[in-house]
Amino acid sequence: MEYLCNNCPRMCNVMRAETGSGVCRMGADAVVARAAPHFDEEPVISGTRGSGAVFFSGCALRCRFCQNYGISHGGYGRRVSVEGLKHIYADLIAQGVHNINLVNPTHFLEPILASLEDGLSVPVVWNTGGYERVESLRRLEGRVRVFLPDLKYRFEDAAGRYSGAKDYFAHASAALREMLRQTGPVRLNGEGIIESGVIVRHLILPGRARESMAVLDWIAAEMPGAWVSLMAQYVPMGNVTGVDQLERRLTQGEYDAVVNHLFTLGLEDGFVQELSSAEEKYIPAFDLTGVPEADVSRETD
Repeated sequence: MEYLCNNCPRMCNVMRAETGSGVCRMGADAVVARAAPHFDEEPVISGTRGSGAVFFSGCALRCRFCQNYGISHGGYGRRVSVEGLKHIYADLIAQGVHNINLVNPTHFLEPILASLEDGLSVPVVWNTGGYERVESLRRLEGRVRVFLPDLKYRFEDAAGRYSGAKDYFAHASAALREMLRQTGPVRLNGEGIIESGVIVRHLILPGRARESMAVLDWIAAEMPGAWVSLMAQYVPMGNVTGVDQLERRLTQGEYDAVVNHLFTLGLEDGFVQELSSAEEKYIPAFDLTGVPEADVSRETD
């Protein structure tokens, strides 16, 4: 597989083949760092049997504080073909997971679309940083039933300084509206597990309480029927030395201010993390668990 890639807002217009020279620095094949039942997502996603989380390597965003820095920036993982992805999904479904959770999938849109051609017996979750093109999202319609996007920033200064994407909000806001158009309001099954809909995540950053409040203002005004997941798990990681206040954790005052604003806006559908959740133990081990050692398709060639 090779293709000219303009799937994310970076619009790199580079050929993706064995290797890639775009912002994500990935080739055409998906690269996966972990594929296993995951129990630390929102309760309606993880449930009792876990979410079938497939963690993709590389990223179109360059978030300096990324908690998955080793795979998003470092690119650690193993190449997997379309048939290999299908094998991963089947194995996870056989383990009883509630859904297939594609974590940071945007830059691998082409192989993922091919891997979902036949459909799956469980919902597919598109778990993304929110930096998406509407044109790319439209290609997912009918294949993805749950969207789990971040809405990281409202203002250009933070988006540019922290993620190298001043245009983040312009693209993310349009993308989230498209996600909601495709799914409609959140719908749960009889087990209380999400079947379709949008859950918007927002991570409160140190020194950016005003930004978090502005993000929540926008969600309240523009995303009727979507749920909100307000996250307080920030831990200084990645490359944050000397970057504003990112070298420290949230204060209780910052946390309380943002949570109070959420409830003032009436955003009651969703989840609020406790401040005590800011621990490194919640970060998965990216050790190639569940990733085939030899790609299924290449074994049969």
